[in-house]
Amino acid sequence: MDYLSVLFYVFSAILLFAAVRVVAAGNPVHSALYLVLSFFSAAALWILLKAELLALILVLVYVGAVMVLFLFVVMMVDINRMGVVREGFRKYHAAGVTVGILIALQMIAVLFRGFFTAEPASPKDADSIGKTAELGKVLYTSYLYPFEIAAVILMVAIVAAVALTLRKRTDAKYTLAAKASGVRKEDRLRIIEMLPESGDTEQGEAGESRVEEEIREGEGQ
Repeated sequence: MDYLSVLFYVFSAILLFAAVRVVAAGNPVHSALYLVLSFFSAAALWILLKAELLALILVLVYVGAVMVLFLFVVMMVDINRMGVVREGFRKYHAAGVTVGILIALQMIAVLFRGFFTAEPASPKDADSIGKTAELGKVLYTSYLYPFEIAAVILMVAIVAAVALTLRKRTDAKYTLAAKASGVRKEDRLRIIEMLPESGDTEQGEAGESRVEEEIREGEGQ
């Protein structure tokens, strides 16, 4: 057994352990961190299989973006109430174990066919598998239209998600650009004639009432 096989089994064991802990960990933050560990272990396996591009995508997209989002969501959730959420999970244990066993048997049936083959036939272009340049050539030549269609569908999904979650807040103050650009200079500045202060109380009250009337007339316009 060479060192590549040893590394493969080591990373596979770490991946299985992390996957089990994602489900079995009691703390959601610990589950998210174990999921990060499983992603890194899977990326290491991809590198051993000479699929460097898939490994980088797994690390950059899932660990760098998706897992950060998961951690933010988990931190916003009240962890103390997770026990209340898990109260009804026990009645689904039998169904979950049955589905897990079926999935494991299917994977074993598919994988063991390759182990029992004496000399598996290698494809003609096996040496170029995993190279980014070869993948790019195929992606932008033979699969150009499906790639563009997938990009348009993702863009539509992003726009739809933003449109569905967009809500107009009533407690926020904002300025309408169309209304602000149509404001006249007369609306921005109003010159009011102020009477000089004097000791006469009646004259002062008359001046104040006059100013109030001018302000009300200006607001009515």
